[in-house]
Parts: sequence; C-alpha cells; structure tokens
Amino acid sequence: MPIFQHPFLRDYVAARLTDIQVTPDVAATVADNLVDACLKGHDSHGVTMLPRYIAAISEGGLRPQAQAVVTLDAGAVLSFNGGQGFGQVVGRQAITAGIARAKEYGVAVIGLADAHHLGRIGAWAEQAARAGLVSIHFANVNSRSPVMPWQGQQPRLGTNPFCVGIPVADGRHPLILDFATSIIAGNKARLAWNAGRPLAPGCIVDDRGQPAVDPRWLMTEPFGALLPFGEHKGSGLSVVCSLLGAALTGGMTERHDNRDKKRILNSMLSIIIDPEKLGGAGNYQQEIAGLLDWVRSSREDGALLLPGDAEQEKYEQRLREGIDIDATSWAQLAALEKQGAATF
Repeated sequence: MPIFQHPFLRDYVAARLTDIQVTPDVAATVADNLVDACLKGHDSHGVTMLPRYIAAISEGGLRPQAQAVVTLDAGAVLSFNGGQGFGQVVGRQAITAGIARAKEYGVAVIGLADAHHLGRIGAWAEQAARAGLVSIHFANVNSRSPVMPWQGQQPRLGTNPFCVGIPVADGRHPLILDFATSIIAGNKARLAWNAGRPLAPGCIVDDRGQPAVDPRWLMTEPFGALLPFGEHKGSGLSVVCSLLGAALTGGMTERHDNRDKKRILNSMLSIIIDPEKLGGAGNYQQEIAGLLDWVRSSREDGALLLPGDAEQEKYEQRLREGIDIDATSWAQLAALEKQGAATF
C-alpha cells in the first residue's frame, strides 16, 4: 500500500486540477481540504474523491469557477447559492461570512444551497471553532440515494451528515461531533471495494434487503443499500438534515434523484453562535473543561475518546508517518496525470 507525505499529495492534487484549467487558488483550496481529510483519518472524504470530481467537471455537474452568491441578506440571516461550485470554496465563503455575522449579532443562521461536495463537514465546524464560535450543521446529499429509511424497502435517503463544533480553551483541540446519519459514510464502501475487503456486518443490505458485507452492493447494479445508524433515530435525523439542510435553504432534497450523474450536490444549514454573547459566558469554558475531564475520568487509563479525539490522534500520526492509499485508488489517481488536459 503506497504511503505519501502530505506536502506531496497537496501538490499532486492541485496539479491534476490545474491540468484541467482549474485556477491555482481554487486548486490549492480543494487540495488542502482533501488532504486534511486524509490527515484526520477520513480517507472517504480525501484525495480519492479527485477522480469523481474531475469526472463531474467533464460532465458539467461541477462548475470549478463558481463562487457563493448571496440570495438573502437579513443581518443575522444569510443565504447563499453555491452554483454547483467546489464545496471547498463556496463552503469556506459561506462560513467565513457566518463567522463575521455571528461576531456582530451573537448568532448567524447561514443557508447554503446547491454546493458541490462539501467534503468533511467537520472542517467547517473547525473553521468556526478557530474563531471561538460554536456551530451546528445540517447537510444533505443529492446524488444516488443509497440509504434505506428505517422500515423501508427501497433506498430513499442520502448519508446526510450532522455536525457540531465547540471550541475548548487552554490550547485544547475543539470538540467536533461529525457523523453521517448512515452507519458508515458511503465512500467507505468505495474504499473497501478498492481494497478488496468486506464491510463490517450490519452496515448494508443487498438488493433484496438481506444483510450483506460485500461492498459491491453499493458499487454495481443491482444496488443494495446502506442502513441508518440507530434504526429509527438515524433515519429520523437524516430526514431532518434534508429538510433543514436542503428544503429550508432552497436546495434539492433526495426526492430529486441524481443517480445517473457524477456530481454530488450538498446543501447545508449552519447555525453559528458567539458564546461570549450568551448569559452563561462567565462559566462557559470552565464548565466545558470540567465536563470533558469528568467524562474522561470514566476510564482510569485515560483511553476514553471524545468527539474529535480520534481525528486529532490520526492527524498527529499521519503527519509523522504519512498517508496510506490503497493500490487501486492510487492507480486511479495516477491515471489522471496521464489523461491531463487532453481530456478537456
């Protein structure tokens, strides 16, 4: 399994994008986001997404020069349309604007409709946390809907992520709760397929609704489905993420099925809060640190992980040791270099 240092991957991804006339600044932004996802251990949202991005550009479903356009400005409420631009670009623009409004008003409600793949939603919570702000994010996924609703017989939902970010004082990394409402993220099946390994039991079903572990049921027809986490709880939260993330922001819910396209459209509702402007600001950070320490004390060996801990551990490890990419995924990435601008 090839192992690469992150500076090489940043340059490689950016170069493959500039090969197809993506501007250098946009290419660098996208590359940094994808590589950072790998560093945090989320390879499903990392550099192996690049071949699909490039296919989506070729197909016209990803518009690499698009910027976030303001569709409503009501002070603490801002709405944007992403114009199917790189989520790494329009997502950053929306959250940057939301941070400024939250510092001005104490809270900001930000709608972002029809962005291309926003990547790891935790990255946007981290952006807000670096500014000292709490954030809550509801996002949906408009692509081929791979998730079976609880008690359903056909897949109808996206992997629709939910995320919360809470800054922690005294140099500690923020608490980042970030998860798909399916048991696993859809792209984890792709990575398992490429690596030739099964999925854990209980994650997917085949085309007849029977338990399965072969990732082919998410990769080739006839398709099976992912299952929601926590049965009715994950299924219900997925519906909420679509209604708030897409319907409320003016984006497309999963009923606008996108199964024959390479594009991945995300819409997202973000609520950003300045804790200094709430009544509990006086003891806010003291309580955060105290509660986190109290929860960690559940184990005497200190091995209990809180949201964001696993990502931080993986980040430090991969900075030292590099990022491993399975041979099939690397061959797909290497093929992009051979294709180059001739494809476009």
